[in-house]
Amino acid sequence: MITKLPRWILIGGAILAFSAGSVNIIALSGFTNLSVSHVTGNVSLFSAAMARLEWSSVLFIGASLLSFLAGAILSGLLIGQRSLSLGRQYGVALGVEAALLVLSFLLFFHHDYLGQLMAAAACGLQNAMVATYSGAVIRTTHLTGLTSDMGAAIGNWLAGRPINKLTLGFQAIIWYCFCGGGVVGAYAYFKFGYAAMFVPISIVLLAALFYQVASNRLPEKRDDMDDATRA
Repeated sequence: MITKLPRWILIGGAILAFSAGSVNIIALSGFTNLSVSHVTGNVSLFSAAMARLEWSSVLFIGASLLSFLAGAILSGLLIGQRSLSLGRQYGVALGVEAALLVLSFLLFFHHDYLGQLMAAAACGLQNAMVATYSGAVIRTTHLTGLTSDMGAAIGNWLAGRPINKLTLGFQAIIWYCFCGGGVVGAYAYFKFGYAAMFVPISIVLLAALFYQVASNRLPEKRDDMDDATRA
């Protein structure tokens, strides 16, 4: 249960949700017409392709699902713990995510289907990277579980039971930011094509910079810097 929400988590969750909304709608609007952040929907499409014996679709959708999984595995390798804590290697993970999105843009721009896989890996990395805080599950690349949690909380509130309003408010911010990112990403894609990828790329790079600045302000980091300077 969230009882206090540090500003870096609030801002980081909001902008990463916005970025994921942009990436996902750009992929859906492009020539692949396939989500990069919604595993459940893609598994359904995978099942339908298998039923119709459409093996090219089976291979492509399956590769996209495995790419999302590979991104999550990479996040586990880089960060380790699932609970959010300032000082972990989120800056490195965000840098890797930005690199994957740049590769995705270059491949999408040349109508290479590998662009889908790079974008899916970036979403998998981001979704696994932002996992839990104070026991509350935080997801920034899809909204199904989050919407269910919000609905259950609102139902409890209507029934007169106590709820964690801070958690509900944070979830609402994630929801609206993902939606807003989709609006901006769709508009940018219709105007500029795959150059719209520079929206989420810029956001993730800024998030990496923001995190590094916040992390370097930790007392233990400042002590390490002072020791290095004296040495």
